[in-house]
Formats: sequence, structure tokens, C-alpha cells
Amino acid sequence: MASREGSTFKRCGCRDEATGRALGAKCSQLKRKGGGWNPAHGAWAFQYELPPTAEGGRRQARRVGLASHDQAREGLEHVKALIGLAEKDPVVEVQIADLVQKALKQRRPLPEVEEVRKKVAMSVDVRTEPPTVAVWLAEWLEGKPDLAEGTRASYAGHIRKYLVPHLGRLRVDKLQARHAEAMFAQIEEANVHILECRESDDARVKASVRGQRVISLSTKHRIRATLRSALSDAVRRPDLPVSVNIASHARLPSCPRKRPLVWTPDRVRQWKADGVVPGEVMVWTPEQTRAFLSHARKYRRLYAMFHLIAAKGLRRGEAVGLPWSNTRLTDGQVDIRVQMVQLAWETVTSTPKSAAGQRTITLDTDTIKVLRAWKRFQNEARLQAGKDWQDTGLAFTRQDGTGWHPAQVSDWFLRISRAAGLPPITLHGLRHGAASLALAAGTDVKVVSNELGHATTHFTQDTYQSVFPDVAKAAAEATASLLRGGPVPVKAPVP
Repeated sequence: MASREGSTFKRCGCRDEATGRALGAKCSQLKRKGGGWNPAHGAWAFQYELPPTAEGGRRQARRVGLASHDQAREGLEHVKALIGLAEKDPVVEVQIADLVQKALKQRRPLPEVEEVRKKVAMSVDVRTEPPTVAVWLAEWLEGKPDLAEGTRASYAGHIRKYLVPHLGRLRVDKLQARHAEAMFAQIEEANVHILECRESDDARVKASVRGQRVISLSTKHRIRATLRSALSDAVRRPDLPVSVNIASHARLPSCPRKRPLVWTPDRVRQWKADGVVPGEVMVWTPEQTRAFLSHARKYRRLYAMFHLIAAKGLRRGEAVGLPWSNTRLTDGQVDIRVQMVQLAWETVTSTPKSAAGQRTITLDTDTIKVLRAWKRFQNEARLQAGKDWQDTGLAFTRQDGTGWHPAQVSDWFLRISRAAGLPPITLHGLRHGAASLALAAGTDVKVVSNELGHATTHFTQDTYQSVFPDVAKAAAEATASLLRGGPVPVKAPVP
């Protein structure tokens, strides 16, 4: 039996010609005639008496077939260093000895000392094999039953399309920031490939990337946010040897918030000339919004919804999923408590994902009149439909009472805006426009932030500082007046 100090030795596979017994360490060929070891014969080994098993059985660590004495000595010291990490704690000693014994039996490298040290420091059973990133992400997502459906679908998409293909095979405790950065570098390489193929004169090359989309910087940030959320839970898990959230250290270029740009006359002229939209987020001027709503009056089943979005800044899902039961026209208020979320083509009704999203908005007189007129029209349609009416309880419905699909509403918005001859914005641009209109009208930013469902006023101010041209012009003239020695303008206090 090996001693607790351990030993190294050299042996071979030769056998005694007379008895057939293995000579082992007694073979005369293991040493040269001068007494030194013969490097051409035999192999080195080490052995060490391990702490007893949990049942008290004796055991030893032994590894043979090593090429040099140095390898045998290093292996022995490695085992002793691992056992020493237990600091004579009998439970931890058994765990480490089990881990060493398993590695030797399976002819795998011995566990790294620092890796085991980390597990011991975190009071984690050192025998536990940490999961791969793919396994952990699946377990993490499954363990979040209360996620909003839209958020779950977003997380699942990031995991399936990016995180698992690029990082899934790595052990979660081995994941490093450089791995995540390499993933984003590969995504960007794919972006460049798609753009180059789109510019090719070869139809087959163009066709090879049809349907593939370029991944924006904001999407990369959301992918990283998904990984960061999953690793935050891994760090909190006492049975996982993860102490650092590497996603927080993975570098990405900053992604400034996309502030809306207003379709000024100069921008409209330039767009008509070259077809280039000057910004990713565009909003109409008040005059353009009025032109859209005037044209939208021809579409009675959609006008009231578009008017409400333009006036109060509802999100598409909030407007499509709004029930009459949450609309109090006598009080002039609407409670935003539900939204319709689109997942691929399927839709799911859920609550807004943030507490700020659940809010009450106050209606102006014009909007109340529009909604009352629409409700009368809807009631007439219900009476005409009779038993064919689908009683969904929704505020905005099609001719049979069924609700609108969110994508259909967006499609109709684009059709109507084109028919009105207006420069392009998205349906969400109506929401941006409502926010900018309210701020330009002098509404307190706190009121605007609450009605839009923003978590902070800072977000509202930072996003909607692109005021309308006439407001900006008035501010510029007021500043110039001071330079000319004019009176200091006094801002009326906010009531």
C-alpha cells in the first residue's frame, strides 16, 4: 500500500522467463550498467494513499505509463495539492478523493487545483460537474414560469439563434468574456457577408442571403442582456462554481438611444429627391399627423384606434388589446392593464411587462368624442350582425366583433399613410409623435412619462428632446432676444 507521503517509481512489462511473473520495478533493464535510469526501457508512475471512502474503505491514487520521472513527481504533487485543499475537513477530503479517483479510472487529466479551490471556497460539492452553457440556458429559461410571453420568446430566440450555436458547448464555469466577444465578432462577420452578397451583381449570390437579416447593434446588446440575466442566476446558485458574470465584462460598442427625428420640410424634400430616410426613428409634424388622421377617417373601423395612439401614445399591443371594460368615457380615463403580444404570427394577451406599463391615462375632449362615436358605430354593427357577432369585449374590432391582429393594424397604417402622401414612419412613430407633441405643448415631463408608461422621466427626456421645429425656433429666438438686450422670458409655473 502506498504511503500518505506518496512515492514515484519506474516499472516495465517484462516477465521472468522461468515463472512468467511480471518483473515490474525489479527488471534489470530499468537501469544502465552505471546505475542511472535507462530512458529507453520502462515507464514512470506515482502512487498516493487517498483518504478513505465514505464507507471507510482504503484506496490509493495510482497513475502509470508516464514518460519521465518529472511527470511522475508532478502528478504526485498535483494529487497532494488537491487533497490539501480540504484542510483536513473529512467531508471535503472524501469529495476530492472521489474526484481524483474518478479522473484516474477514466484516464482523464487530474482536476485543476484552482478549479477545485474555487469550488471548495464556494462550499460546492467538488464532484459536481458544472453544466454546459446550452444545458444551463435551457434550465434557466424553464425555471422562469412568470415571464411575459413576449419576453420569453425574445430570450428563447437569442438562446436558439446565437448563444447556443456559439457558446453552448462550453462549460458554464469556463465561459469567459473573450468567448462572448468572439461570438459578436462572428455575428458581425455574417453581417458583412450578407451586405456584400446583397450588393453583388450575381443573382445567385443575392439569392443566397435572401431572407437573412443583418443583426443590429441594439439586438447584440439585447443578446448580451439575455446572457447576463442567465449568468446572474448562475452566480446566485450555490451549487454552481460561477463567481463572475462574464457577460458584464464582454465589450460591445455603446448603443445610444435612437432619438426621433421630425419630418421637417427640408427633410421631406431631400427624401423625395433621393429616397433616403434620414433616421431610424421618424415622427410627423403636427400638420402631418392631422393630415394622416384626416385621411384615416375614411377607414371607420381603424380611425378611432389611430386617433387614440396619436393623441395618447399607446403601444400597438395596448391599443389592439384594449377592452371596453377598462375604458371610462364618462370619467375620460383609460386603464392600461393588458396588451396583445405578437409571437411570430400567434398572439397572446398578457399584462404589460413593467409596473410602469400598467397605468391610467386621461383623455382629452376630442378623443372622448371620437371614442363615443366609434362605440355607437360598433353597437350598430353588433345589432346588424346578430348571432354572428363575436363578443370579444375589445374596444377596437373588425366588422364581426373579432379583434385586430397587430400586424394587420401596422399594415393598414402603412397603406393609409402612403395614400395620404406622407413621408414614412412606423406605427410606433405615432407613439413617439404623441410624446413629442405633449412635451412641445408644455406638458410636464412627469405627466408625459406616466402616461407613456416609462419607468423614469430621464428616459422620456432623453428620448424625446427632438422637439418640433416651431418650438425649437421659438427657443432660438428667445435666446437671440437676450443677446439683443431684450427682456428675460419668464416661464409660467407648471400647475
